[in-house]
Order: sequence, then C-alpha cells, then structure tokens
Amino acid sequence: MQNPRLANRYAKSLLDLTIERNSLEDTLKDMQLLHGICSQSRDFVAMLKSPVISGDKKQSVVFEVLKSNNVGELTKKFISLLITKGRELNLPEIAEAFIAQYNLLKSIRTVTLTTAAPMTDAVKSSITAKIAGFMPGDKIELKTAVDESLIGGFVLETEDKLYDASIKKSLDDVKTKLLDYTYVAKM
Repeated sequence: MQNPRLANRYAKSLLDLTIERNSLEDTLKDMQLLHGICSQSRDFVAMLKSPVISGDKKQSVVFEVLKSNNVGELTKKFISLLITKGRELNLPEIAEAFIAQYNLLKSIRTVTLTTAAPMTDAVKSSITAKIAGFMPGDKIELKTAVDESLIGGFVLETEDKLYDASIKKSLDDVKTKLLDYTYVAKM
C-alpha cells in the first residue's frame, strides 16, 4: 500500500456511512468489484494514477466500466468524492481497506492455503472445518492457490502467521543443515 493511513480513513468513513444507511452488503459487493477490476487491469489503475487525464474524464471512464454492474448510488457518490478530492489514485487501496475492515467487523478471517496440486471440495471443507476449530467465533474464508514448486505438503497463511509444511521447505532445511555441518567439519 502506498498510503495505508489515508486508505483506512476513507474506508472507515465509507464503512460507517454504509452501516448508518443499511447498505453495508451492497457496498461490500461494489468494493469487491472495484478491487477485482483494479487487480486485473493494470491499464485501469494506470488511468487512475495518470496526472494527464482530467478528473471528469476519469470519472466518466470509471462509471462506464461500472455501468453494467449495477453499482450503488452511495458508491458512485463516494467515487465522485475521491475524484473531486484528487484521491482517485488511492481507489485500489481504499477498496482493499474497506474489505479488510468489513472482515474485521464481521469476524471473518481470510486463510490462504497453497498446495502443490489442486484440492477437491471435500478436502477444502475438511481443512476449513479444522481451521475453524482453532479460531472459535470467527468465520473462515479459505482462498486456495497451487504452487507446483512446493512438491508436496502445503503452506497455510493467515494474517501475520505462516505455517509451511511443504516438502520444498523440508528439503531446504535439510540442505541448510548439511551445509552447516560441512562448515563445522572444515574447522
């Protein structure tokens, strides 16, 4: 994040306003949509950051992109406010911060599970249930990824914690120990 303090302030203000107006879930969908667009389109983000393109042009482009997705009126006004204040370049960060604050409000924990091969739905639900046992009272949102370089096993990430039970990690540990022993033997 370029400016997390600014993103969190705008996201918090929008979150409070949506709670007040009972449009929290609709605005969450809008922010998820914006976050997805910003994640997938580097050109869209570049347009938002461009100092050459006027605010009116940026606003018309953003609304044209969102036109077919039934974005709420509150979200449109919020985007207009950002553009008026010259903060449109922070829109990707603000959308991400809004989603994070929503998850915090609703006690939703995002857990990323990376494996060497794709998992079946049964395995995913089993793992989600197991993780939920360690985090009582929280809802678990499981995101999965495939990284063939792990060889086997898995890597589990949640917030600031990482548990690496991959074969790659085990092999790297063995390699490090062997190199350390070789060094000691030479002394």
